[in-house]
Amino acid sequence: MVFIDPIGTGFSRSLVTAGDAKTQFYSTENDIHYLSRVIYDWLVKNGRLSSRKYLVGESYGGYRGPRITHYLQTQLGVAMNGVVLVSPYLNPALVENGDVSPIPWLLTLPSIAAAHLEREHKLTAESMARVIAYTRGEYATDLLKGRSDPEATPRIVKRVTEMTGLEEEFVRRSGGRLEIGAYLREVFRESGKIGSVYDSNVTSYDPFPYAPEQRTNDPLLESMIAPTTSAMVDFVTRIVGWKTDARYNTLSYDVNNQWDRDSRGLRSGAVPDLRQAVAADPKLRVLIAHGWNDLSCPFMGSLLTVDQMPVMGDSSRVSVREYSGGHMFYSRPGSQAALRKDVREMFAKH
Repeated sequence: MVFIDPIGTGFSRSLVTAGDAKTQFYSTENDIHYLSRVIYDWLVKNGRLSSRKYLVGESYGGYRGPRITHYLQTQLGVAMNGVVLVSPYLNPALVENGDVSPIPWLLTLPSIAAAHLEREHKLTAESMARVIAYTRGEYATDLLKGRSDPEATPRIVKRVTEMTGLEEEFVRRSGGRLEIGAYLREVFRESGKIGSVYDSNVTSYDPFPYAPEQRTNDPLLESMIAPTTSAMVDFVTRIVGWKTDARYNTLSYDVNNQWDRDSRGLRSGAVPDLRQAVAADPKLRVLIAHGWNDLSCPFMGSLLTVDQMPVMGDSSRVSVREYSGGHMFYSRPGSQAALRKDVREMFAKH
């Protein structure tokens, strides 16, 4: 297993100036190109070009996965046997134009409903199947009807209130269109807490509860930096034995601020490359894994995306699997075991 920390993360650093680093590493296209070359060079150096190869990426790494796979196929001449995308940032443009398009609201409702079902101890594959069916069906239809049907919005409000456990007045004022930031501040407001976008059932106290907008960092990000950094530095320096006094970047705000977010490639997402990579290699398999509660990269986006892809041979070559939990669903033993089972089944098909 080979783990790659992109430039600016972990202990990975650029040897060029800050300005050159921004140009060479902190833009979408160059990011894909240099990471693909890192993989190619490692395979050549270690004599593993003919080995079975699998690529795994999480979150933004899930955006990188299809693009790196396609770039390796077509530009560097290396094929992957399989790709596992964990909570991937796959199709960024889906969240746009919520004033007209129902799609942004279709993405968020199932994850909000899942979190409520979990709080009620009723979260199962069967209960989520009913949520997904309503979202794809009556919810989407009523959103599209808008004011052409005076009963459409009241129907939405009634059903969404029941599904989410939120106060009816909050749902009514939003028209049943639940904006993520507003929901995360509302769901635990009575207890003075705020939910995480990565799993709204992970909370922390809101230090600014009366502010008109969220003024604190995400509860999960705020709480994970210290334990993650300590664990990784201890593992690398004490257990592995690689001594360094460099800073370990679990989360780099410097890279975040320098990143080019306006590139056409980022807005286009990774789905065009996913389709082309699957078409180019009839043996390639892709497993897309999500936690039901994740609102940063909602599972519904991947379901809708894959359902619109053509079936290229065996329909199971590209599959979406959902598990209890949020963005880091694998931190739960049951979901971790289920993911392991699904990945091993994918490996066994080669």
